[in-house]
Amino acid sequence: MIAKDRNQTEFSRTLEDYLAIAASDERVAKGRANYARYRGLLEQIEATYGVDGNVVVAIWGLESMYGERRGNVPAVSALTTLAYDGRRGAFFESQLLAALRILQNGDISAEQMTGSWAGAMGHTQFIPTSYLAYAVDFNGDGRRDIWSDDPTDSLASTAAYLARSGWRKGQSWGGEEGSPGAVAGVTRIQPQAGGPVFVVGPNFNAIKRYNNANSYALGVGYLADRIAGAGPISGRFPPDRYGFTADQRKQLQKLLTAAGYDAGAADGVFGDETRAAIIAYQQQNALNVTGEPSVALLTRLGQ
Repeated sequence: MIAKDRNQTEFSRTLEDYLAIAASDERVAKGRANYARYRGLLEQIEATYGVDGNVVVAIWGLESMYGERRGNVPAVSALTTLAYDGRRGAFFESQLLAALRILQNGDISAEQMTGSWAGAMGHTQFIPTSYLAYAVDFNGDGRRDIWSDDPTDSLASTAAYLARSGWRKGQSWGGEEGSPGAVAGVTRIQPQAGGPVFVVGPNFNAIKRYNNANSYALGVGYLADRIAGAGPISGRFPPDRYGFTADQRKQLQKLLTAAGYDAGAADGVFGDETRAAIIAYQQQNALNVTGEPSVALLTRLGQ
């Protein structure tokens, strides 16, 4: 747990990789299915808080893959360990005290109050202080329950969080320059040199209150647009440090898998599975074992 806290950015991602993961085919498909399943609830939430349902579902998708990955670590245990570690002791101590207040209020039992290794809980991964400040009992059962399989309170709480963070009803978060959503934007940003340009508005900053990173807010906005039926980003990213375009990365993954070396999903993101496949291929073919992709390797596999 402490190791995870110290190494959570060990594998840094480019914006291109981040968006490919955030709006993967699987996440978009599941997002559309969940939006359809909970359309009535989302319309009620939007009428109450003014936050677009597809944005709420996008946060749900990024935070826990629509409830599939909520975490099963006891929150009090996780937060006690992290508070004791001391690296961010004051922060985690405040979260621990907030978690104890949640238990005292009777919203959940200690056994049922589980979440991630960092104490983030429920379908949309509220930390305890955010729970105390923003969680709502939307179904009226007397408890603000973000832990159960029913996502009602989690989705409504997320909308309440954004509404109180400055969300402007009826406005887009922004979008890629030239897209319909970018019309309402006031700030032009290009997070990755040579990549697409985005024009964003105040609702982009409201999303950043949930997670203060441009990549996260762009991921939420992009996934929300895809859930609503929009297509992929039209702008091109420059070749990566290996000289690969996204299409070439996908091709390498497909060729490795076809050759019997499972590179995982052909998503254009070089992760652990792809590197393991490259290592296995290099070992089996008496090549210098680096685990690194190369155009020469792509050419060899394509022959």
